[in-house]
Amino acid sequence: MSANLPELLDAWRMVAARRGVEGRLPLSALTRLRESLVDTEGEVRFALDFDRDALQVPYVELRIETELPLECQRSLERFLLPVKIVQRLGLIRDEAEEASLPPGYEPLLVPEDGQLRAADLVEDELILAVPVVPVAPGSQAVEREWKADQAEAGRAHPFAALAQLKKKSGD
Repeated sequence: MSANLPELLDAWRMVAARRGVEGRLPLSALTRLRESLVDTEGEVRFALDFDRDALQVPYVELRIETELPLECQRSLERFLLPVKIVQRLGLIRDEAEEASLPPGYEPLLVPEDGQLRAADLVEDELILAVPVVPVAPGSQAVEREWKADQAEAGRAHPFAALAQLKKKSGD
């Protein structure tokens, strides 16, 4: 993490002061995200801004920018997925408050002590940004029809006997 960025942030004090923090994290520091990456070369740039909206809903707005090294599932080669996230999280004290959040807010349940780890917030958003099946932009889809050869086409189908029995019982 950046040298001047504290590991823990007091969410409610940050909201009251309308403060924000910026920082950089090496990808290698994001242990839960590592499993989805080919390697951990690179870093994440982020900003967290705490405030209240017009309805007095406390929130933190995350802005995250990075390139994630992934393995293309078509070519099995490494590629960099550009990721740019802007996400507003409504700060709630218990799950019942989730229903009162305005549209466009994702809920963030703040622990009783109000302490949040900036790195955890960033890592959570990046984990959600990783595609289920990573595919490099511009890679060609593998779509081809495979025709059965003569030997395979000539073989009896495994359910042919059942079809014959069905025909006999239907007579």
